[in-house]
Amino acid sequence: MPNLRTIVAATDFSDFSERVVQRAARVAKQHGSTMHLLHVVRPLELYPSLTLTQDEFSRHDEDFEEAERTRLRAIASGVADTFGVAVQTATRLGRAHTEIGAYADAVSADLVVIGARGENTLMDLFLGSTAARLMRGIHHPVLIVRRSATEAYARVLAAVDFSPLSAEVVAYALSLASGAEVEALHVQGSEVEHRLRRAKYEQVDIADWLARLRGEAERQLDTLLAPIENGASVTRRVEAGLPPAALCQYIDDHHVDLVVLGRHGDSAGLHEWLLGSVSRDVALAATSDVLMIGTSGKQGR
Repeated sequence: MPNLRTIVAATDFSDFSERVVQRAARVAKQHGSTMHLLHVVRPLELYPSLTLTQDEFSRHDEDFEEAERTRLRAIASGVADTFGVAVQTATRLGRAHTEIGAYADAVSADLVVIGARGENTLMDLFLGSTAARLMRGIHHPVLIVRRSATEAYARVLAAVDFSPLSAEVVAYALSLASGAEVEALHVQGSEVEHRLRRAKYEQVDIADWLARLRGEAERQLDTLLAPIENGASVTRRVEAGLPPAALCQYIDDHHVDLVVLGRHGDSAGLHEWLLGSVSRDVALAATSDVLMIGTSGKQGR
């Protein structure tokens, strides 16, 4: 199982980011982790009125940063008291996704927890959200929080494609489930969707082909899960369709709290980010929380 010793939670002090802090604290308590609470100050927040003198500007800068640190320490103290976890605090100046990634590298984070949106939602629509930007370059597992964190996860979905990363996806799902129901779902992909559409158009019966394909996928699921479950029970599911749409629909229909996804390779490249990928599309569109991992716990595709 993944060893989550160091967890970094990013907060922008928005109401939404309170659930990020709570979720990170719950995971830290579950795993006995050290939690790092990080706040990134955007440079524009430091600019006061242009009428200030240089000395007044410097004092404003220092006062603002100290106020931010005090606010962060107060949140950390509340987390430590409520959840009984060790919490360290840090503030950084710069672009949120860049500084979060750099800090995660500096402390060798095992998990980075961020919000799906923050206090500047309208600006994010034009410039790209911190979550979307962070996923392009960070090399750590990232938990994107959308839902309330007042309770532990009740239903966890591991999205598997039978790549070498699939075993790690299931392991992370079991690790964060903490007794919750865990399902391993394989979506058979665009070829199946294409054949279904063509069969309907040409009025061709492909039931036998679909049954054989499903049977093979179910056997692969059994092979994948056998060495991983270790006493835990994982439900097997096979669905046909386009993976992003099928996964998001399944999350909605089955009230999934957390979906775990894998990303492959070492870099996304401009082509993929323009056209989209399964992992990215689900991460940005799913109504559940989303955990993105890469090979050996590092992000990739």
